[in-house]
Amino acid sequence: MNYAGVAVHSPVSRSSFCYAIPPGLNINVGQAVWVPFGPRIVQGIVLQLSDEPAVEETKEIAGVITDFPQLSPIQMELAQWISEYYFAPPFDALSLMLPPGFERRAITCFQLTAPDLVEGQADSSLTSEQRQVLRIISEKTKTSLPELEKVIGTREARQVTDQLLDRRLITETLEPEPPRIKPKTLPHIRLTADRQEIEIAKARLGKSGAHRQAELLEFLIGRTQPISIGELRKQLRCSPATIKALESHHLVSVERLRVRRDPLAHLSFAPSPPPVLTSSQQAAWELIHDVIVGKATPSGRPPTFLLFGVTGSGKTEIYLRALAKIVAAGKRGICLIPEIALTQQTVERFAGRFPGRVAVLHSGLSPGEQFDEWQWIMEGNCDVVIGPRSALFSPLPDLGLIIIDEEHEWTYKQEDKSPRYHARDVAIRLAQLCGAVVILGSATPDIGSFQEAQQGEYQLVELKERITPRGYSPLPEVTVVDLREELKAGNTSLFSRSLLAAIKDTLAQDEQIILFLNRRGTATFVRCRSCDFVFRCPRCSIALTYHSAEKRLICHRCRYSTPVSPSCPRCFQRHLRLLGIGTQRVEEEVKHFFPQARVLRWDRDVVTRRYAHEELLKNFRDRKADVLIGTQMIAKGLDLPQVTLAGVINADTGLNFPDFRSGERTFQLLCQVAGRAGRGVKAGKVIIQTYSPDNYIIEAAAKHDYLGFYHKEIDYRRRYNYPPFSRLVRLVHSHTNEELCRREAERVHRLILDEKAREDIIDFNIIGPVPTFALRARNRYRWQLFLRGPDSARILSQLALPRGWTIDVDPVGIV
Repeated sequence: MNYAGVAVHSPVSRSSFCYAIPPGLNINVGQAVWVPFGPRIVQGIVLQLSDEPAVEETKEIAGVITDFPQLSPIQMELAQWISEYYFAPPFDALSLMLPPGFERRAITCFQLTAPDLVEGQADSSLTSEQRQVLRIISEKTKTSLPELEKVIGTREARQVTDQLLDRRLITETLEPEPPRIKPKTLPHIRLTADRQEIEIAKARLGKSGAHRQAELLEFLIGRTQPISIGELRKQLRCSPATIKALESHHLVSVERLRVRRDPLAHLSFAPSPPPVLTSSQQAAWELIHDVIVGKATPSGRPPTFLLFGVTGSGKTEIYLRALAKIVAAGKRGICLIPEIALTQQTVERFAGRFPGRVAVLHSGLSPGEQFDEWQWIMEGNCDVVIGPRSALFSPLPDLGLIIIDEEHEWTYKQEDKSPRYHARDVAIRLAQLCGAVVILGSATPDIGSFQEAQQGEYQLVELKERITPRGYSPLPEVTVVDLREELKAGNTSLFSRSLLAAIKDTLAQDEQIILFLNRRGTATFVRCRSCDFVFRCPRCSIALTYHSAEKRLICHRCRYSTPVSPSCPRCFQRHLRLLGIGTQRVEEEVKHFFPQARVLRWDRDVVTRRYAHEELLKNFRDRKADVLIGTQMIAKGLDLPQVTLAGVINADTGLNFPDFRSGERTFQLLCQVAGRAGRGVKAGKVIIQTYSPDNYIIEAAAKHDYLGFYHKEIDYRRRYNYPPFSRLVRLVHSHTNEELCRREAERVHRLILDEKAREDIIDFNIIGPVPTFALRARNRYRWQLFLRGPDSARILSQLALPRGWTIDVDPVGIV
């Protein structure tokens, strides 16, 4: 093969490029290479090899990054599917599967043309800057351009090196920058002498008074493995001089060995034997077990299960049984969770059953920990990888099972960068490629997932009964409070009379409470009562939220913040009013009504440090707080057995959002919050406060009636041709100029209509162009289009969208 199709690491690269393979260079599919791209040398991944070039003129591959394929054939095929389905550049899809720290730049380096060229021998016509640069270059074998820029400045370094290149006093090469992440090594000590030599040495050391050396030798006797010097000093008083003395006599050796930066090293896990299954669990497990053993469905494809179980019904135990069965067959598994905050709780369950065989992978780890976990996983040292959506791409060999817990969560969709994939759909495709089983678990399944199960695409497995220490238990009783009636009764507090009484009773019984409000801050916005001025973000078209803890106004989109002004900047009156509520305000109100209560708040403003999630959850579990206040973080699968009261401060915050999925999200959040109560010895109670008590979503959530909600929601989707009855693609254009942004959206709208007419496509329509819900974000205006229909991909494949456009296939939000 003489030519290679390469996915190039460049933001302007939307496809692969053909490169010639230089003679003598061995190239394979999946290998990482350096290739010229414009004036630069960039990274690339080889996609395919051919005997003939795809274009007339080709450049040569500059070199190899790795001598072996970086990605497996299955990873290559999965990346190709992601790229094609989500209209993502090939390298973006491939980068999901590359190891941490892989991305590196090629940097310009210089060296002297003649090794003996020094300042005194240089031409007297050289300037002082040129002499300085020559002197710097002469001090090393190669000197990089960034090193010169630090000394003489960016512009001057480029000018002077160009001049020296013209005079052929230096040469220029492109070299990869040093790796950003390296394996960690620590000095270790081990015995090198045999037993007889050691005994002779001990006797000699004892006579000479070198007791520390003799003590160290005695300590090392019987150790088969080297011990790190750091660990040695914890156990034995030992100075560097003592070690050096023994090393000089060839009794011990010191060498640097690689050590793993284990992200779970600070935790301890107690073994947990499998419990006896309940009859409901046993029936569910038998269904899954029989298919896993056969490893096929009637359609011949690897099976996908939808495990539909109410909150607290024991879904995790089914996951563990399935993984144990897979591991016994020589395979391994991946367990995806929707939030990093759930990592510790999930790891505790899995590590108790698979001690020492659990790995975690997520963005909250340090770069070094990510690097080491990646290597640990790739070497086959674990049975299961746990983490959010990115853990799906870990290099786990012999994959046999993929679990997606809380599969309805929209956090499984990557929205902020390309490729904008959904982990559930990618997991199913990956399972098809490697013959693995998929288990999707939820108490409130995604509408699309449940419809797939109804149509037989997924195999539905149900757990209808909650399991607690009391045995089978009913789901907690839910009371809906009409906030309109509270206002009529003169109650303007955040808490209804029912919720206040329930909090008081729960605290008196020494039980725990969670209060849910899906908004951060103290006040949603600040308005002047004199002129109606509202404080807004100067970079985004949204109001600033007041945070009382920081005493600042903060933008929740771009994090812009400013101190609170005592007066209105428009009319200069001191008539500012805080409107709306957030979790900080709820915290203040709880402390006002119940000053004796110990309160914790769990939202993005609080969990800013590493291990903050774990510490907060541990403190609440250890009964160091009575009330936990939070946003959607507290609604995602947490097992809090001491919680007997769950309160929803305002169920309407997301109910009337301009998104066809707003009802589904509200229902799921309410049911998940309700599911946190009554999971222990005592029964639970839930109070939902709302201004819309007659809304079918509120009514269904209060009855824990998923099926009733599903039937109404699916009829609504069918009537208006929303997913899952159609396919949506969202196109968003952003620009610093509002008018140009609008014009570009209208231009593309016309192009799509022309393409629809040319292809004579009937079952297809366009929504928009319209501004996004927040027209401006981070100083960029945004207009959007929605393509609805089965042939959206065919039309998009014919369009060449310029920079500034993003394509989101199957968006989970339309605002």
